Amino acid sequence: MSGPSPQGHNWNRKSEDEEDPFDQMILSTGCATFHYAVQECMAENQDWRKCQLQVQAFRDCMKEHQKQRTEELQKRQRLAQAKN
Repeated sequence: MSGPSPQGHNWNRKSEDEEDPFDQMILSTGCATFHYAVQECMAENQDWRKCQLQVQAFRDCMKEHQKQRTEELQKRQRLAQAKN
């Protein structure tokens, strides 16, 4: 019963032209600048507690994005219901 084991997903196997899904998601939020600021601060300080201004700015941006996304979804639902 010892056949070849199935191969898992190779996360390192991507073409040079293919963007990382996480990067794509962050870019789509409009908050990439804030995300990169957190990453840069963390790289410089090696302590997230020293990066609270950057973390809060990223959190605020993501909160605003989520609010806009929720409002857009609600608007679409209302339009769909009005058509029925």
